[in-house]
Amino acid sequence: MMRQQAVVRKKRIYAVAAVVLAIILLCGIGCAVYVSDYYHAEEEAVQAMASDDHVTVNETEDGVLLFLPDALKAGLIFYPGGKVEYTAYAPLMRACAQRGIFCVLLKMPWNLAVLDVNAADGITQQYPDIDAWYLGGHSLGGAMAANYAASHSGEFDGLILLAAYSTKDLSGSDLTVLSVCGSEDQVLNAEKYAANQSNLPADTIEVVIEGGCHAGFGTYGPQSGDGTPSISSQEQIDRTAEEIWIWCKAEANILFQNNLRRKPSCGKTLEQSPTPTPSRCSSLPPMAQTAHRMP
Repeated sequence: MMRQQAVVRKKRIYAVAAVVLAIILLCGIGCAVYVSDYYHAEEEAVQAMASDDHVTVNETEDGVLLFLPDALKAGLIFYPGGKVEYTAYAPLMRACAQRGIFCVLLKMPWNLAVLDVNAADGITQQYPDIDAWYLGGHSLGGAMAANYAASHSGEFDGLILLAAYSTKDLSGSDLTVLSVCGSEDQVLNAEKYAANQSNLPADTIEVVIEGGCHAGFGTYGPQSGDGTPSISSQEQIDRTAEEIWIWCKAEANILFQNNLRRKPSCGKTLEQSPTPTPSRCSSLPPMAQTAHRMP
């Protein structure tokens, strides 16, 4: 009798173990399918990663892309959107670099910024000659950039949100914020966007790109559930880059004229800032090395 009970207990244990193992296996398969299903960068992104006489593009060992302008005026660290190949934002980074902004395009594990919120750690310190630094991101990347900014506000002069909102309270911070959306965006949750506006400073600048959509900030094709744009992705990117530059320039002028935060080194203005020099302990390479060149 006791032997039979022991056999029954073993069978139950094996059955429970089998169920648990099956659940773990199914969860693993589900996660693998989820992260492997993402939006891929289009050909325009590859072309935007080629260096020319005006913008030099470097890639670090970790896959981070650096877009160095020939006339440096500010720095931007960018968090890509969720489940979007990060190189899809290369055209936007190039457009910003053409206007004088040194851009650092972060690469995220499994194309999800939520898995590496602290990806911006240490970057601003590696380029001390850049006096004005901004943090930005698209969609989920924008939300994660805001999360990072909430605990590192002293390192940045402003935050750029593209079709994104902050769930962290930044209303009392010294950060200035630029929020850009497309008029045809059907992916961004309008209710959550409106509800979280109180988390931003009162002087936040909001810009609507007429005819733009959610996916138009990158070059990865149409996004499921998005609206129909009336302008091309390149036009939306160019308009966005121009809005970013106008805002950065205005904020930087206020910053330096009023001595609010960091002063430019050697008393130089943004327009006079030299090519940034990485610190000796930098994990990012000097920006003149390993450049992608136009074939």
